[in-house]
Amino acid sequence: MIKYIKELVNYTLKKDPAAKSFTQVLLLYPSFHAQLMYKVAHKLYKKERYFTARLISQLGRFLTGIEIHPGAKLSNKVFIDHGHGVVIGETTEIGEDVVIYHGVTLGATGKEKDFKRHPTIKDHVMVGAGAKVLGPISVHKGAKIGANAVVLDEVHQNQTVVGMPAKAENKLRVIKDEKYKKVSAT
Repeated sequence: MIKYIKELVNYTLKKDPAAKSFTQVLLLYPSFHAQLMYKVAHKLYKKERYFTARLISQLGRFLTGIEIHPGAKLSNKVFIDHGHGVVIGETTEIGEDVVIYHGVTLGATGKEKDFKRHPTIKDHVMVGAGAKVLGPISVHKGAKIGANAVVLDEVHQNQTVVGMPAKAENKLRVIKDEKYKKVSAT
């Protein structure tokens, strides 16, 4: 557990330019506390100690505003930035070097049981603030999900999706900003 704590704190220091010290992350970062409590709850969940696992999970939610179901599978390199309101469902799987912003839901679309209901987030993915990724879909390596997007279909490698429902941003839009005398692509 000590190794995991050091790894998570150092990863947070790497990903968050506002993080100033090891001690600051250790004591003051809710995303760190939520993931630490998740790790304990997940170990209990795997041992079929479901009640205790959920109790710890709910305590983490109460203290941090971040809900991570103990059945979810998170790698050791997930960064939850300004995590309040994040919900990560039971059968969610999250890979390495994933950034999740506040208000994100990685959830299901129904109440079915006994099969995968939540998304799989592969390596090097960014999920924007307020995004909802729903159902047993995959978000592939290097993808970006825009803020407040509602994602109901698979997101391909290195693809960016935005909107409700989310669609790929394939076309280049050029906007002339007369005030600043520049041309920008969005």
